[in-house]
Amino acid sequence: MMHDPFEQSLRDMLNKSQAPSNDDASLNKVLKKANRQVGAGALFGLFGRALESVLIALNSGSEHIKPVSNLSVKDIANHKAE
Repeated sequence: MMHDPFEQSLRDMLNKSQAPSNDDASLNKVLKKANRQVGAGALFGLFGRALESVLIALNSGSEHIKPVSNLSVKDIANHKAE
C-alpha cells in the first residue's frame, strides 16, 4: 500500500486530541485543507492539459508555416521568362 503524505496529514489533524466541543471546527479545518489540495491538483491538471493541447497544435501547424506552391520548377521558369 502506498503511503500518502496528504492523507496522513489529514488523519493527524483529525486525531489530534482537542476539546470535544471543537470536533466541528477540527472537521471544517480538515475539509478546507482537503478542498484546497484537490482544487490545486485539478487546476494544475487543467493547465497541464491546456499546455499539451497548445504544443500539439503548434507541432501540427508547423508544417504549414512555409508557403507551398503548386507550380513546378518549369512553370516558374516559364512564368519569369514572360
